[in-house]
Amino acid sequence: MNAPTPWTPDQPIIECRDVHKSFGDLEVLKGISMDLMKGDVVCIIGPSGSGKSTFIRCINALTPMDSGSIKVEGQEVNDPRLDKLALRRKAGMVFQQYNLFPHKTALENVMMAPIKVLKEDKAEVEERARALIAKVRLEGKEESYPGELSGGQQQRVAIARSLAMRPDVMLFDEVTAALDPETVKEVLVTIRQLAEEGMTCILVTHEMGFARELADHIYFTDRGVIVEHGPPATFFTDAKDPRTREFLSQIL
Repeated sequence: MNAPTPWTPDQPIIECRDVHKSFGDLEVLKGISMDLMKGDVVCIIGPSGSGKSTFIRCINALTPMDSGSIKVEGQEVNDPRLDKLALRRKAGMVFQQYNLFPHKTALENVMMAPIKVLKEDKAEVEERARALIAKVRLEGKEESYPGELSGGQQQRVAIARSLAMRPDVMLFDEVTAALDPETVKEVLVTIRQLAEEGMTCILVTHEMGFARELADHIYFTDRGVIVEHGPPATFFTDAKDPRTREFLSQIL
């Protein structure tokens, strides 16, 4: 068996081909294909239950796909020999629920994985974690516990925690869905900053203004298929498929 050729940045950082996934009799993904280049910001939108979250969970192997191919930096996610830890270092994920450890401070939450999983030097990790907490604009909250933070602050700690693993791609799964309108903005500002610094991002989101402003490419999914995709400039003003137009008319 030939060794795979090493991935280079002129190739898609994520390459998905004909991805299928069912839960029992329910087919959630019916052949999803997309390419993502390094530095791209892609927003995936669509009605609830259209497979968006399942799809991005397949990218970092949280949900195993049934068939098809997903490559992250050339690494086949469906490979039985896959090193899931190595994959999740490349593709960090932030969820709708923050999943912080309640008995750990914000700083400890951010430091945990690099120390426990990557066995990195504690002093070095702490320095990086403090810089990341500052980056998500939470200076002064290092010693706060999650219960002492607002939802938006907890979500920003969760973003810092994911960044502490130094991923090449960030996957955001409806990260503002559980937040009140006041705190949505502070999380979106953090993601905007990451995108502007060149982080490759995939966002499942209902925030259309944000998608329009920030995305390089928008994918509209419905019932497990990509119905339509394009850059925001044409996607929002010149959608071709009636399903896309109907969805946009309901939310814009």
